[in-house]
Amino acid sequence: MTLDEYARHDATALGAMVRAGEVAPETLLECAERRIAAGNGTLNAVIAQYPEPARHALRSRRAAGHERAGVFAGVPVLVKDLLATVEGVPTWNGNRLLQRALPAAAHDSEFIRRLRATGALIIGKTATPEFGLTPYTEPELTGATRNPWDPARTPGGSSGGSAAAVAAGFVPLATGGDGGGSIRIPASCCGLFGLKPTRGRVPTGPDQGELWSGLAIEHALTRSVRDSAALLDAVAGADSGAPCAAPAQARPFVDEVRTPPGRLRIGVSTEPWLGRAPLHPDCLQAVQRSADLLRSLGHEVDESRLAIDRDAFALAFLQVLAANVRAEIEFIAATLRLRPRRRDFEAATWALSLLGRALSADELVNAQRTIQLAGRAIGRQFESIDVLLTPTLASPPPPIGSLQPTPAERRQIAVMNAVGSPALLRRAGALQQLAGKVFDFIPYTPVFNGTGQPAMSVPLHWNAAGLPIGVQFVGRFGDEATLLRLAGQLETAQPWFHRRPPHAAGEPGAPR
Repeated sequence: MTLDEYARHDATALGAMVRAGEVAPETLLECAERRIAAGNGTLNAVIAQYPEPARHALRSRRAAGHERAGVFAGVPVLVKDLLATVEGVPTWNGNRLLQRALPAAAHDSEFIRRLRATGALIIGKTATPEFGLTPYTEPELTGATRNPWDPARTPGGSSGGSAAAVAAGFVPLATGGDGGGSIRIPASCCGLFGLKPTRGRVPTGPDQGELWSGLAIEHALTRSVRDSAALLDAVAGADSGAPCAAPAQARPFVDEVRTPPGRLRIGVSTEPWLGRAPLHPDCLQAVQRSADLLRSLGHEVDESRLAIDRDAFALAFLQVLAANVRAEIEFIAATLRLRPRRRDFEAATWALSLLGRALSADELVNAQRTIQLAGRAIGRQFESIDVLLTPTLASPPPPIGSLQPTPAERRQIAVMNAVGSPALLRRAGALQQLAGKVFDFIPYTPVFNGTGQPAMSVPLHWNAAGLPIGVQFVGRFGDEATLLRLAGQLETAQPWFHRRPPHAAGEPGAPR
């Protein structure tokens, strides 16, 4: 199998070839390693590789007679270095303290255990910003990850390493987590399919309860819809002690991909909900063309408006996030038996944690109430539509570094961190400053982390510069089925799998 042949198949097809005896898992592992070697120096997507553990896992499966079992039998995959734990290796979360002091995980998280049961072979970890806090992937620990469509631009975040790796053809599937759009954002930036499942659909145990107070959920970045659906079939379902569970699915999600969606009522909204910057013309055009495609497929498409108080929701979202960051730092300190120090964290992370420490109990509860009430209001609006169409992002993928704090902002944050006064940070509006450019870039995705609804970014548009522009589709709570039916229809009507970026590893540029 050549490197080009390897990249022409999705994970489902590669697994079928292994089960049929047409290709050996060792061949797939070699292809993945060669593509990483050829492209990772440019993209910086993979931060750790585990070739021997992957081969050991393969030998164990072979000895047990399971070498060809599972939908992704023998398929190499990468795991985002955040949230998920992989037995025998540490999880750094993009943080230098954890890289230095955290021991290897004693066991797989439940999500990883179920991923392994598909036959997939974990070959390494992908880059993430510190604690997954930004929609770009430029951590101080491992450096900037770059976009295969244009290495001068971000692949998005926080699952930017996974997205860049899949888009470049290192692996057909890589895991991600989504707490404010962190699967959908990089999917849009890198021309991939990215589904955020319903809250409670995917297990978080055994060492976690709700992730980010229910805002975050794990899944994957893929090039095909069926790979995403097949993985969701494999990992879905509450694990022991889960704090909540999504409504049960009626049948396998992979079957939904092949099922016509029927005539859907699709609302369209392009007004930014959280940011203040105007929508980029490329993103508006992507939605307009997608709406035209939907009408041509027989769907009813009309304008729709969401009733949301942008300022109240944005502040509440940031307050919950800040509280979780502080709690995570305190948990790390207790686990490692040390006192948390600001030099162990990036400046913006530490500032956010100070703001989290300053929150009162009633402020946190009211923030959670604000998010929940927004979910109630939006849920009522979905009584008259089946799906909502929006831009995924407010702009094409921006240049590396452009979303970082400016030098003046860095100096201000450094002074405030040195003083260590949460009250000073609050009076200076530091929380709003940290979030300003971020919400301008991602005014659409965080809302549905708050509501818990399933949402997906679909790669239906490329701009004149050859950059991918995703569009977001949102379904009712618990209704991934409708989204996957629609995604399958769109993938057939306007295929994207053949598109490969000019900086895909080990091959010349493919059609753009």
